Amino acid sequence: MGLYIILMGVQGAGKGVQAGFIKQTFGIPHVSTGDVFRAMKTREDELAKRVQAIMASGQLVDDATTNEVVADRLSQDDAQNGVILDGYPRNANQAAFLDQLLADKGEKINAVLLLNLDLFTAFKRAFGRVTDKSVEPEVSYNYYYKQGDVKFTVEEHPDKTYPPRMIATLNGKTLTRRTDDADAMAVVKRIDTYLENTIPVLDYYREQGIVFDVNAEQSIADVSKDIQQIINGVK
Repeated sequence: MGLYIILMGVQGAGKGVQAGFIKQTFGIPHVSTGDVFRAMKTREDELAKRVQAIMASGQLVDDATTNEVVADRLSQDDAQNGVILDGYPRNANQAAFLDQLLADKGEKINAVLLLNLDLFTAFKRAFGRVTDKSVEPEVSYNYYYKQGDVKFTVEEHPDKTYPPRMIATLNGKTLTRRTDDADAMAVVKRIDTYLENTIPVLDYYREQGIVFDVNAEQSIADVSKDIQQIINGVK
């Protein structure tokens, strides 16, 4: 039997960090639908071309196509012993498809890990974060929490056409800020979208008794420890 984990949590809950921990600890790949769709841009097969056409039109990728993309990814060699799914399923229909896809292989979802985080904390973690990409591994800082020697300043637009922007510098170099983090309303919209999409999926899996709540306000190490205990218990 493989190990199939769904990782869920609002922005800032630490999904990326914990997915990396699970990947390293249990030897299964992190399958982010965002990464999978980006990978489709470099492929020339029929499925990839269909996805490229949908994305080029500005439309959302429909459930049927999304399911095909995920099934294609799960058929690859590195995913035969399980995966960490991140960003999928986004609704009950996709969840039902995934259950059947795995059942056809004699597999099932072992656990849905829900990283719980207060929504205002989630906003601050996203809106305040900047990254130093000049070092390996990258180091993140936050206006609200981990400032260190980072200098945060607010710069008004010359003619005030756009809202002021926050600039972070460290030792004279400007740190990177994700475009979608810099717009406060965009951050709020992502939180609203997460709530809208997540609740029906959680209800679906709670009926199966496989949702495990994890306190994401703990330290990274403590969150990892809780996750490891949960996964060891369901393997």
